[in-house]
Amino acid sequence: MLDIAVGMRPSDTRGDRMASSIAIVSTLRALRVAFIGVALASGASTALAQPAPGAAWPDRPIRLLVPFPPGGINDLVARIIGNKLTEQLQQAVIIDNRVGAGGTIGLGIAARATPDGYTLAFGATSTVAVSPALYRELSYDPLTAFAPIAPIAAVPSVLLVGNSVAASSMKELIALARAKPGVLNYASAGSGTSQHMGAELLKAMAKIELQHIPYKGGAAAITDLIGGQVQIQIEPLPTALPHIRSGKTRALAVTSPARLSILPDTPTLAEAAALPGYELMIWFGLLAPANTPRPIVQRLNRETARAIASPDVRERFAQQGADPSPAQTPEQFGAFIRREITRWAEVVRVSGAKVD
Repeated sequence: MLDIAVGMRPSDTRGDRMASSIAIVSTLRALRVAFIGVALASGASTALAQPAPGAAWPDRPIRLLVPFPPGGINDLVARIIGNKLTEQLQQAVIIDNRVGAGGTIGLGIAARATPDGYTLAFGATSTVAVSPALYRELSYDPLTAFAPIAPIAAVPSVLLVGNSVAASSMKELIALARAKPGVLNYASAGSGTSQHMGAELLKAMAKIELQHIPYKGGAAAITDLIGGQVQIQIEPLPTALPHIRSGKTRALAVTSPARLSILPDTPTLAEAAALPGYELMIWFGLLAPANTPRPIVQRLNRETARAIASPDVRERFAQQGADPSPAQTPEQFGAFIRREITRWAEVVRVSGAKVD
């Protein structure tokens, strides 16, 4: 077979045939080595040509899960930052409101999402820091289920009373509550929300009894406050302002550590109720499902900081009484979340707050 393959003639000598065979084997080996070299070189160049993880991201719309209904403070801040990120990333950031269980249903959905950078979560004090202390069977662990991205903003709240409530100051309201234990009620956007915890903290510090009426969102709660179905509500400043300005409800105190320039005549709750140390500031931030590629998390961190620093976003925040958060690395934001979980666990313990 070899003779035929290489064209040997019957008259050739044995020595000639052996020399030819050796030459053929050497040629085949050389060709094999050359082929392997070409393949390796091709593979190496292909590997070098591959984009880094997240380099092509985003190439389609991004879903931002907001665990509260439209119209509330979470939704408001999420849309401000979502619109700016849409502009910067050149891909739509779509707000997806998933409501229920004080925001824990939406966060649970986000925790189980594919960690590819196309599903993000809008985290807040209530769903990230408070819920672990209130819910025994929470569907996610905020310390392990998410990759922290960046903080966004913080807002104070306002203690509101309906116009039918016979109290024009915090001291009068506390005196009324003590005279009628458990008769006055307060509305919240749901169990475990900042409104709920703010009122429970007030109850514990002022030693009063109030009945909790949880709603599925702050907008529904404030509607009933104005209508007289409930008497008290601690509402984030941005969504409380229109109703204060219209005269449909009254502000007795703000929950910030100092008075606000936007409501200069409204005292802090700490001073108005003689309760030193009372403070309630609600923070918001972006989260991604755990194991989202690090390059995507880092880019989102940079883009969020850039968005918050932009004049138009800062102006919109200022109009709502929201304070833009200082830029933080994902690691710094994660450390902040851990401190907040510890802090609110103590508030839940001291106040005895429970899920209604």
